[in-house]
Amino acid sequence: GMDVVRKHVQKLRGRIEIHSVAGQGTRFLMKLPLTLAIIDGLVVGVGEYRYIVPIFAVKEMFRPTSQQISTVENCAEAVQVRGRLLPLVRLHRRFGVQARTEDPCEAILIVAESEGRQFCLMVDDLIGKQEVVIKSLGEMLKKVPGVAGGAILGDGRVGLILDMAGVFCGTIHE
Repeated sequence: GMDVVRKHVQKLRGRIEIHSVAGQGTRFLMKLPLTLAIIDGLVVGVGEYRYIVPIFAVKEMFRPTSQQISTVENCAEAVQVRGRLLPLVRLHRRFGVQARTEDPCEAILIVAESEGRQFCLMVDDLIGKQEVVIKSLGEMLKKVPGVAGGAILGDGRVGLILDMAGVFCGTIHE
């Protein structure tokens, strides 16, 4: 019971105090750092890796048809979504990982918005929605474009929390 709660609170760099008085009850005091940030995230899979897309950036998700995919000047790809042509960002290329497929029609596209700009993010799988605690990745990974932090997922794996502006801008300039 309480030992599990204590371990989890300590992992978050917090502490828990329990004060009991016979006949009056028990008081629990839980202290957590102010810098603790929790977000709702869409957990997605790309190959064997997991990433977290902040829910507030997600507009819609769909599997495209070949008629919706276009290549602009043999370099940039775009997707026709509700009458608009949106840039396509392949998450596996952005982070240099092996995807299950290269074909956007076999993948899932997430229409995301960041800083007033919309784009489509290509992923292999939608795994689910999860509240995640944002953890810093330390000094070495602090400046990786497109990564806001990390989180421990429900299955114990680590997922990178995406900074959508960095994912979009980092891809455009490559």
